[in-house]
Amino acid sequence: MNKDIKDIIDVIEICSIEIKELIAQGDTAKSTHQNSTGDTQLKLDIQSDIIIQRQLQKLKCIKSIVSEEQDEIIRLNDDAPYHIAYDPLDGSSLVDVNLSVGSIYGIYRHSYSGKNIIGAVYVVFGPRVEMVVAIDKAVKLYRLLDDKFVYIQDIKLQDRGNILAPGSTQGMWYPHHKDMIDGLFADGYRLRYSGGMVPDLHQILLKGGGLFSYPATKDLPSGKLRQLFEVFPFALVFKFAGGDAIDGEHKLLDINTSHIHDTTPCFFGSKYEVDIAYRVWSRG
Repeated sequence: MNKDIKDIIDVIEICSIEIKELIAQGDTAKSTHQNSTGDTQLKLDIQSDIIIQRQLQKLKCIKSIVSEEQDEIIRLNDDAPYHIAYDPLDGSSLVDVNLSVGSIYGIYRHSYSGKNIIGAVYVVFGPRVEMVVAIDKAVKLYRLLDDKFVYIQDIKLQDRGNILAPGSTQGMWYPHHKDMIDGLFADGYRLRYSGGMVPDLHQILLKGGGLFSYPATKDLPSGKLRQLFEVFPFALVFKFAGGDAIDGEHKLLDINTSHIHDTTPCFFGSKYEVDIAYRVWSRG
């Protein structure tokens, strides 16, 4: 890991400790603002975004940053090599019912695209605060202990798991997707779905495998989850952990991005389950 990447991860650790305190003490009410996709922002979303933006702006190695909560890219240092796309508090509406939430960061070189993501970090705020770092083809788990993130273990997926986290509104699923999910449940898979992307994918990674899906639906043919802030970072994590990530027919990191808030269908998991999703969705 080079010094610039280490500096970025060190700043993410600082942000995570601040956000942990914000969640414990913060206001879970809605704000009067909407983000670029029309979602009403929680005050926690806005405050978390301010924390991360303030800290990342201190780094000379970052050329630009862009947040899921912002409409535009923020330019920082013209000669710097790295771009950071982040979701400051994914699943923030779950805080009010005391479920786990998380932050997601993608580290890009040259430009914001799946082909140019070189590192990813996500942080889970739950009973414990854990950080997962995907860099240099390895995925490492750290845990916050006494205000310091301590290495716990490397994460490696098995070829096949037994957990399903099927997202989106089931009434809008296409028949072939419903048949696929029903078939996996009939094969003994267990439902593990909280509605939070970060904790649900974290569980699949730590339990060794399974399938998270947020497919194309009748009402959202381009999916719901955002490429730069959510999908590409987790696609890299699953790739480095020995799993796979597709949009149904293509590797997620190979798809094109035309706008910073582009969305895509997505399937993350161990190779066995993702291969099933590919066979089902490539036939349609």
